[in-house]
This record gives sequence, C-alpha cells and structure tokens, in this order.
Amino acid sequence: MSATAAAAANPTALGRLFLLRPTPNPSPNPSGSSVQSLRLSYHPRLTLSRRMEAAAAIADSHSGGDLSSSAVGAETLGAIAAPDFDLAMKEPSVATILTSFENSFDEFGSMSTPLYQTATFKQPSATENGPYDYTRSGNPTRDVLQSLMAKLEKADQAFCFTSGMAALAAVVHLLKSGQEIVAGQDIYGGSDRLLSQIAPRHGIIVKRIDTTKISEATSAIGPLTKLVWLESPTNPRLQITDIKKIAEIAHYHGALVLVDNSIMSPVLSRPLELGADIVMHSATKFIAGHSDLMAGILAVKAWLKRLHFYKMLKDQANAQKIAEFLASHPRVKKVNYAGLPDHPGRSLHYSQAKGAGSVLSFLTGSLALSKHVVETTKYFNVTVSFGSVKSLISLPCFMSHASIPSAVREERGLTDDLVRISVGIEDADDLIADLDHALRSGPA
Repeated sequence: MSATAAAAANPTALGRLFLLRPTPNPSPNPSGSSVQSLRLSYHPRLTLSRRMEAAAAIADSHSGGDLSSSAVGAETLGAIAAPDFDLAMKEPSVATILTSFENSFDEFGSMSTPLYQTATFKQPSATENGPYDYTRSGNPTRDVLQSLMAKLEKADQAFCFTSGMAALAAVVHLLKSGQEIVAGQDIYGGSDRLLSQIAPRHGIIVKRIDTTKISEATSAIGPLTKLVWLESPTNPRLQITDIKKIAEIAHYHGALVLVDNSIMSPVLSRPLELGADIVMHSATKFIAGHSDLMAGILAVKAWLKRLHFYKMLKDQANAQKIAEFLASHPRVKKVNYAGLPDHPGRSLHYSQAKGAGSVLSFLTGSLALSKHVVETTKYFNVTVSFGSVKSLISLPCFMSHASIPSAVREERGLTDDLVRISVGIEDADDLIADLDHALRSGPA
C-alpha cells in the first residue's frame, strides 16, 4: 500500500501523511516527538488517476473493500480535488529548490547544467553583441549557480569568485581609505589575515570586538563604520552572534553587514532574513562538499551545482553524537557546539538557524594530548578546511589561525590545545571509537 493510501485508509489520520525523520538537533524547546505531520492537499492540477486512487482508498476504509465506481461519490472527489492552499504561493523547501532548479538557456533540455568551458563566445555579427562575450564577465554555467545561490539565500543577486577569500577581498575593496570595518575577534584565520595585514595597507581602519557582547558592538560601531563583519557560529570557537541586533545597530549608522555563512550554509541559516546585507560562502566547504574545488560566493540585497542537502543533515546528525560523546569524555575539558544544551549561545543560535551544523571544537587542556589526537585518528584527515563528505581535523592555532600572534590568541580564548573537527558522512560510531582511542592512548 502506498504512503498516501495508508494514510487515507486510517479514519483517524484522514488526509494526513506522516514523515518520520530523526531530530538529532532539536530546537531548545522540542515538542518531544520526532514525528511530523503534513497536511495532504490535492491541487486541481493533480492527474485524475492519482485523485481517483486516493478516493478509492478512502472509500475502501468506509465500504469494507468495495472499490467499484459506486463507492466513490462526487462529493468525495470534489473534497479531494479542492486545494487547501495556492501552490503558486507556497514556498518550496530547500531540498525541492535544489532538485527542481532548471537551466533555462540550454536548447537541448539537459537535465544537468552543461559546463561551458570556454574563454570567449562567438558573436552574432561584427556590430551586434550576444548575451555572453568573455567568461570573466559572464558564463552560462556560472549564471546558473549564481541564480541558485540567490534563490537559496533569498538574495537579489549572487556572485561567484575563485575562492572565499577572493569574495571577501572584493567586499573590502568597497571601502575607501579612512573608513572603518568592525569585525569579530573569533573569525576564520584567512579573514583575520585580510583584516589585520591587507586592509590597513589601504588606509582602512579595522576594529575588533567580541560580537557575543552587544555592548561592545554598540560602543564600536559609529559614523565612520561602513562594514560590520560577523560570523555565527564563529570559527573555531563556535560562539553565537546576535545577527539581528547587531545589524540594527549597524544600519542605524549606515553601515553594511557582512556574514560569513560558510559553516551553516543556506540549508541551516539565511542571514539576509536576519538583517545582513551581504552573505559570503566559501563554496569550497559545504556548497561543493567534496574538497575537490575552490570557489567563493557573495549573496547580496538590492544591488548587491546542486547543493548536498541530505549530506549536510547527515553531517549534522553525526556532529551531534560526537559532541555529546566528547562532552562526557574524561579527557576533554570543554566542547564548543551550539547543539549541546550547555552552550551559552544555544537559544540565540536556534532563533536564527535551523541546526547546529557539523563543525565543532574541543579543548583537552594539553597541547601534547591534542596533537596526539589530531595525528593519531584513523578516519579524520588533517587539513585546514571544513565542509567535506570526509571528516577533517586540525589544530587551528598551528594551521588556519597560526598568523594571529599567540598573545592575541590567548587573550581571545583561542588556546593551543583547541581541536577543530568538521564531521563528514562516515558512520558516527566509527568516528566516536576513533576519537575515543586517540584520547585514551594519548600522553597524560
């Protein structure tokens, strides 16, 4: 029996479908049940055969198995055909957007977007220009990705770059000498280098604050501020920033708000809906998902290949289990992950995101032990990146954040023993056993 027929055959669940899915990262106030029900709505455009099938199932539940045409009345069919909502007005889910997004330019109707691997395009004539002339300024394949990312982030436009850092550098170049950037202290190491070493050479003033403290944002953001630079969760300490409140402060002073959404992706968080003006993705991470390419994306308001949706949910489910395991391990001092109930920013995080993601970090209290864990694990790859199908592990103070002076790192709470993990789609029990062995076999 089909799911539709099974639901229809039960009078107590008439017209309902029950979707069972695990909820490893519930909101702070979960309902207590992992069963979600969706109202079945039959749009008039549904084929008659499908409406008849459902009607027959309903009739079967009332007539003891009589599936003759007399058992299906006109009133029943009419009730089934009547829509409960306007399908054109219903917002599709992220999964539906990703699987149904089409390229309209392909004349052959390819189901997959063609790769236009060319530097130049032939023009209609010597005096007329076609829609594309040079790939640097425009390419059909890139336009499809930009359109999809804009739709996912609910942006007016998205732009692709060769890397996440190239995208961030483009934003920095919007500012002029004497103007000011207010940025978080705990951010990606490459971003830190851009703000501490490159931006000042162009006369741009950079202020660093603890973005978890609204009072610091209020004091730092002023008339000279043209850009406020945020991460939430932050990298690598996974602190939570109130994007909405800081955006309100920034906009009061006429500043733009940039949010690096690489850890969350639009599957879990849409910062533009919280007041951000620019959202940046290192597409090398979760957007690509396989550590096999490098790209960056800016999604913006006003002027300004298919995403691995199910992969990210799997990553997140694994991360929750690993975070809970680490939090209870005798050799782990602290775990940074918004999915844990004792994370100080948990409630705020779930008010602006759908899940805790798959990046976490933890402290052992010993550099020797942390180094042993990173180098001894069997299923984790030692690398600076995150967002792969494979699990990744690193010591940020010696890798992605090594350019930050040690005294500054200590002041920010970024200690040498901090281990960052990007959880992949391997079996969670295997990953946990791997970490447990590395922790227990390490030096005292």
